[in-house]
Amino acid sequence: MADNYGNFLKRRALAFLDIAKINCEKGYYDLVLFHVEQFLQLYLKYLLFRKIGDYPRTHSLIRLIKDVIKVYKEESVEKLLQENMETLYLLEEAYITSRYLPRQYDKEIAERMLKFAEKALGVLKCLEKH
Repeated sequence: MADNYGNFLKRRALAFLDIAKINCEKGYYDLVLFHVEQFLQLYLKYLLFRKIGDYPRTHSLIRLIKDVIKVYKEESVEKLLQENMETLYLLEEAYITSRYLPRQYDKEIAERMLKFAEKALGVLKCLEKH
């Protein structure tokens, strides 16, 4: 059962990334940021779940990535956090505003967030070997 839930989190996270790419192609730039945030949130929760069997009930990417760093003790994740703190805060803001406030983003920001998501996936995917 636990393996199924972990796989569900991973599958759902990757689906959000695919949806973000489709949204970008269609010009739904605000949704790109929302779906990138959802991808990262679920992928980080997936990594925590597979290692410790649980994850914090939070939407904060910063908190989740710090927890992943504590659990996996991987310098590449620490570097990802340090070099992309502003991006992570922007994605957190995009999650909140997509639900409660009318906020729009342009194509350039959407493309940057997709590029970051791919970079983050590359770093985080390596943790699956641990």
